[in-house]
Amino acid sequence: MLTSTDFRGLFNERFFKNFFPIPATNKLYSDVGTPNFQLPNINGEGAIKLSNYRGEKAVVLAFTRIFTEKQYCPLCFPHIKALNEAYEQFVEAGAEVLMITSTDDRQSKIVVRDLGLKMPLLSDPSCRIFRAYWTGQALGAPLPAQFILDKEGKLRFKHLFSFLDPNAEVEKLLEVVKSLPS
Repeated sequence: MLTSTDFRGLFNERFFKNFFPIPATNKLYSDVGTPNFQLPNINGEGAIKLSNYRGEKAVVLAFTRIFTEKQYCPLCFPHIKALNEAYEQFVEAGAEVLMITSTDDRQSKIVVRDLGLKMPLLSDPSCRIFRAYWTGQALGAPLPAQFILDKEGKLRFKHLFSFLDPNAEVEKLLEVVKSLPS
């Protein structure tokens, strides 16, 4: 699915740094903490620090692939919309959903507005956090991945990109969140 024919801004520094394929790797282990980070919250105030959720609530980290504010990965666009539609269900189940994108602040603000995102959208144009979580990259952007951390910040679920199964189903993510101890 092509979301726009406007390709301005597609070929930028981030595109060339992420051009060559690097597969997602299985370097994060269940029942272990994951890398902490702090990123700007595009649709909220200030920055979000992952460690602030420890001891408070579970977190779903949804790394997504957006090329520019008008060009979404055709495998990720439906997943972004489904996560946004289910956002309240995650909150009711006691979890926060943090969507992480490699678009810059300006592009990310347009994404938030155009898609009416309810969940925090965190901007990582350097792709530093994508690399810390070993999500992989190809053709100009990091690959999508989903991780669920329990209240203590330990990894309880991960889904890494493959062409046969690019994103974890929202229903599966909700099932895992609901199975975590409160």
